[in-house]
Amino acid sequence: MTFGPLVTTTWLAAHLDDPQMRLADCRWYLGEPDRGSAEYRRGHIPGAVYVSLDDDLSAPTGPGRHPLPQPEDYAARLGSMGFGDDAVIVAYDDRGGAIASRLWWMLRSIGHRAVAVLDGGLTAWLAEGRPTSTLAGTHAAEPLTVRARPRTIDAATLEENLGSMLLIDARDADRYRGEHEPVDPVAGHIPSAINVPMTGNLRDDARFLDAGALHARYADAGVTGRESVVYCGSGVTACHDILAMEIAGLPTATLYPGSWSDWSSSGRRVMTGEAPGTR
Repeated sequence: MTFGPLVTTTWLAAHLDDPQMRLADCRWYLGEPDRGSAEYRRGHIPGAVYVSLDDDLSAPTGPGRHPLPQPEDYAARLGSMGFGDDAVIVAYDDRGGAIASRLWWMLRSIGHRAVAVLDGGLTAWLAEGRPTSTLAGTHAAEPLTVRARPRTIDAATLEENLGSMLLIDARDADRYRGEHEPVDPVAGHIPSAINVPMTGNLRDDARFLDAGALHARYADAGVTGRESVVYCGSGVTACHDILAMEIAGLPTATLYPGSWSDWSSSGRRVMTGEAPGTR
């Protein structure tokens, strides 16, 4: 089954009881490592399994604050939770898909097509008065096959190619400019990067802009047929920009998984201010 990359709350409500349906609650909060699972226990969309950014979608070690696991490792991990080859997977959070898009990207990057993000997430679900549950979702383990390899780039390769590809920084503008850095060792951005904050992909109700508006947003930033690389703080919200570009019908971008947390700790050159800068 191929669908998405977004589904509506109405669609999900109509398919909650489908035997192949798998819901992933991806809530996570910076600086509060236990809050996501606690919020899940207090209430979630019926049948949802809690998928932890730190434990399930990140490797124990590697570049950046949320190292990307090897595809075979995260396929095994997600398969053990019931997210298998035949599953129709919908990921959600309460931040407009900021975290859920990481799971979407990880699954799509290994060739699992039946995966989508819930547009508006739990925020929209609750606003519409839809049901929640405190019962943990459980599923038997199923095989999840790695059919493709993720489109990623590491810091050394990126550094060698700065200026030859469009580099997109998905963080908020004040972090891009170097005015505010809450977690990483150095403030600023990678030389030549332009700033397309993920928050600008959303409407006020935390739903995505329509395809036309997203296409215009990224076209204005220079994203057309040119090869592009996206990064953020730790390779998470960058996936939101990649998702927005897919909704817009633009070419698939490459993810720099280590992102700013990797680059800023490596001693490589950085830029501050509004200007992208050069390599």
